[in-house]
Amino acid sequence: MTVRDAAMTGNAMLRDAMQAIAEDIDAAFDILLTVPDDPRRRLFEAMRHAAMGGGKRLRPLLVRATGKLFSLDREQMIRVGLAVECIHVYSLVHDDLPAMDDDDLRHGKPTVHLAFDEATAILAGDGLHDLAFEILADERTHPDPFVRCELLRLMARASGPHGMAGGQMMDIAAETAAFDLSTVTRLQQLKTGAIIGFCVEAAAVMGRLPPEGRTGLHGYARDIGLAFQIADDLLDVEGDAGLAGKALGKDAAAGKQTFVSLLGVEQARRQARMLVDQAKAHLRGYDARADLLRAIADYVIERDR
Repeated sequence: MTVRDAAMTGNAMLRDAMQAIAEDIDAAFDILLTVPDDPRRRLFEAMRHAAMGGGKRLRPLLVRATGKLFSLDREQMIRVGLAVECIHVYSLVHDDLPAMDDDDLRHGKPTVHLAFDEATAILAGDGLHDLAFEILADERTHPDPFVRCELLRLMARASGPHGMAGGQMMDIAAETAAFDLSTVTRLQQLKTGAIIGFCVEAAAVMGRLPPEGRTGLHGYARDIGLAFQIADDLLDVEGDAGLAGKALGKDAAAGKQTFVSLLGVEQARRQARMLVDQAKAHLRGYDARADLLRAIADYVIERDR
């Protein structure tokens, strides 16, 4: 098989996997967020508005792709992916609020605080955050309570002050401080990379891979997390707002330092490519079961949204 044939095969595999996980996650959200016939109705409608019918579902896909290495149960992987997506969507709902980024569009539709109101948006984000932990604690996610406890611990760390929330605080501080490259890297490792790391490690925990055997997977997650953010920074400068489904150019307008502002467009693009190559090198000990992870690594810097 030529390199071109291999790339085409990888693209088709990734396209099919992305479509399948999007359908699975939307179907799961449809059940999880069934609208009750009581005064909570507006809250559930807002949560559905935020969670369904949009997004790349990259994080649940990472759970599934890593789960392939350990032949994990499909339904259990969907549940962990659903929990991750609850955390991701909650963070977007809160990030879009006037007190944060004050965005009008998300996935091509009005942000929750505009489609509903600010109070409902805050509660919708809170509700999605809490549902994530409810899902992970459920024995349907994994029969072993020790595995479930470890998943809960890892999610709490990845989404809290030592992960995503801490990175978001640094992002707010970036509007009034001049960050150097190492600080921007640390910011993005927390804000974006910590949850991506959880997706990979969660599957390893469920597959009972001991901590000392996870080094390569940690390296893969770290590198694609940074590559993903560099690609986001490039799209913020060069992308199409119509394809992105959100406003672009906001980091520059806010005076934030990014990988692109610090490195320049071409050096940032080279750095992203190097990180993807490095990420795939971390998987050299795995066979064809890791091909979807390799395809995801390429996708994070080739996407247009």
